[in-house]
Amino acid sequence: MILENKLNITNQVELAKAEEKISKRKAKQLFDSGDIAKVEVCTFAGLAFIHAYLFEDIYDFAGKIREVNIAKGKFRFAPLMYLQASLEHIDTMLQGSVDQIIEKYVEMNIAHPFREGNGRATRIWLDMILKKEKKQVVDWNLVDKDEYLSAMERSVVKDVEIKILLQKALTDQIHDRALFMKGIDVSYYYEGYSEFKTEEL
Repeated sequence: MILENKLNITNQVELAKAEEKISKRKAKQLFDSGDIAKVEVCTFAGLAFIHAYLFEDIYDFAGKIREVNIAKGKFRFAPLMYLQASLEHIDTMLQGSVDQIIEKYVEMNIAHPFREGNGRATRIWLDMILKKEKKQVVDWNLVDKDEYLSAMERSVVKDVEIKILLQKALTDQIHDRALFMKGIDVSYYYEGYSEFKTEEL
């Protein structure tokens, strides 16, 4: 099923390319314009801001809580009837240690508040929490795609694996523009988008 979009694209491959190009350009703008400083760190409101920023030129639902139940493979994300309560709970979760921050990230992944683009927006959100609380970010270049995806899949039951994987990739290069841009490329690559390089858009 092709998502209804503002570009009136009806071909899935075309939509994927347009979505990658436009939203990567917006991710670059988020950093270069300084708009990233407007994000309310650690909250769902901040995540919604990031999501809207990336996808507002493509989808009407950008930054808005989904109105449908969604699943990936056999896993069903938070049911609609519990989604609002789940997001309110995540806002109150502790974030004093790296472990707690990753636990918050895992819970947000289970909530999956948006119709599309959750992973890409939430990885930026995670880095912003780490940056604020621990003066670190993830160097996504050091996180293998298959290891990451399987660790995230299993994090629903046990989050030890994803904690180890992400902690090994932490860096204090929190203002490094090149690291941010490469991180966007890796984040998109996890989701199957690798047509464009963020730096070149």
